Amino acid sequence: MNSRYIEIMDTTLRDGEQTSGVSFSASEKLTIAQILLQEVKVDRIEVASARVSEGEFQAVQKIAEWAKANGFLDKIEVLTFVDGDASINWMLESGAKVMNLLTKGSLNHLKHQLKKTPQEHFEDIRKVIELAENSGIDCNVYLEDWSNGMRDSPEYVYQSLDFLVTQPVKRILLPDTLGILTPSESYSFVKAIVDRYPNSHFEFHAHNDYDLSIANVMEALRAGVHGLHLTVNGMGERTGNAPLASTIAVINDLMPEFKTSVNERSLYSVSKLVETFSGIRIPANKPIVGESVFTQTAGIHADGDKKNNLYFSKLMPERFGRQRLYALGKTSGKANIENNLRDLGISLSDSDLKKVTQRIIELGDRKEAVTPEDLPYIISDILASNAIEEKVVIVNYVLTHSKNLKPSATLQIKFGEEVFEENAQGDGQYDAFMNALKKIYSRKCISLPMLTDYAVRIPPGGKTDALCETIITWAINGKDVKTRGLDSDQTVSAIMATQKMLNLIGIPSATELTPEIPLVSAI
Repeated sequence: MNSRYIEIMDTTLRDGEQTSGVSFSASEKLTIAQILLQEVKVDRIEVASARVSEGEFQAVQKIAEWAKANGFLDKIEVLTFVDGDASINWMLESGAKVMNLLTKGSLNHLKHQLKKTPQEHFEDIRKVIELAENSGIDCNVYLEDWSNGMRDSPEYVYQSLDFLVTQPVKRILLPDTLGILTPSESYSFVKAIVDRYPNSHFEFHAHNDYDLSIANVMEALRAGVHGLHLTVNGMGERTGNAPLASTIAVINDLMPEFKTSVNERSLYSVSKLVETFSGIRIPANKPIVGESVFTQTAGIHADGDKKNNLYFSKLMPERFGRQRLYALGKTSGKANIENNLRDLGISLSDSDLKKVTQRIIELGDRKEAVTPEDLPYIISDILASNAIEEKVVIVNYVLTHSKNLKPSATLQIKFGEEVFEENAQGDGQYDAFMNALKKIYSRKCISLPMLTDYAVRIPPGGKTDALCETIITWAINGKDVKTRGLDSDQTVSAIMATQKMLNLIGIPSATELTPEIPLVSAI
């Protein structure tokens, strides 16, 4: 089957910048423009609106200067207005050579916003187009509010088109300005226009107010449209525009009768760049570019992938410069963990793998996510624990910290079948915990080892919810002994390291403990 070529015009720097709270600097606009044209390889980019601000003017100047030097000037487009020679002069000063002229695409807009007749509006448009042609500026034309025009005043839309096809216009741009169209309307409206004007180039500009932008794009393509307007991350006014990454994936996978020039492998990198410059965070579950969209969480999915790629689809992450991940958390199964261990080059015995799996599930109940970077810490903790027989158990504890009050700790500890309880204050929560512990061990003059070093570390790139590994060095019988604890809470990881130390020094007999505080029943 011969594929029909579809032009892609990216309007992130113009329509996308209308996202609430977003304003790109001139240098940011230039960087995004360079990546879109050189790496993503869209056909054209719309970079600004004429006469908006001095900053916009400087941005267009920079982009036009770069584009001219690198053979891209005909791919740089600016939104202009039916305002006599004002927009034309702005274009000439900025150096841009392609304008997208905003005209009225519905009778409602024409009557109430311009208060003109169709003939008056057409004459104003003709004069601007003539000025543009005489100034060496190519002209495309937007029919603003075209979708409402097709619903409510189709006679006016056709009257506009009858006029425009007689003018030196390269492309006619059909925007669903308020994102009102259904897929069936997108098809029927575009189909009627393409059939009526077979020698003109039409492009579809979808908005996402009903979350139908991709569906509407698909129907516009089937109806015969020649180009699409898209934005990185679906940025744009209100709910945004049809997103670049998702649209390209849909065309490549589901509509083989069409082709574009876009390089899929660059879609994720440009998405992250725009996220950084705009300050608008990408939802983790946003198709193609979200952080979690190529992460398998359920253990059964990881098991299926391991056995025969049962949960793979055409949306392979490598296409977009990404990789498949297997989440570690309370829903993890053994296959998830084995896949992550394989990536780290680590293999474990079945018994150790079972312990690591159980530890990850326990951590997942208290922590939003366990990362692959956490895994070596968990393995180290499990393997170190294997060598220690656990006869001393810290059953419960309560730690408090208040402003202008000393931290305190209440501790319950189990020796064999006996349970003891103490409380104390300290200079910090861990110090209070150790003071309570010392009270229990000092009843028969049993001294705890001296703590000689205390180190905390988190995995590289860890965030505020990262696992903490606390490594404590103790002086035991003239030797330095290190114990480790692992938890998402730093003090808790220190307590876990301390429990390992208590088991290394052995269990005091119940008779050695003076009954200053009555024994508590075992829990």
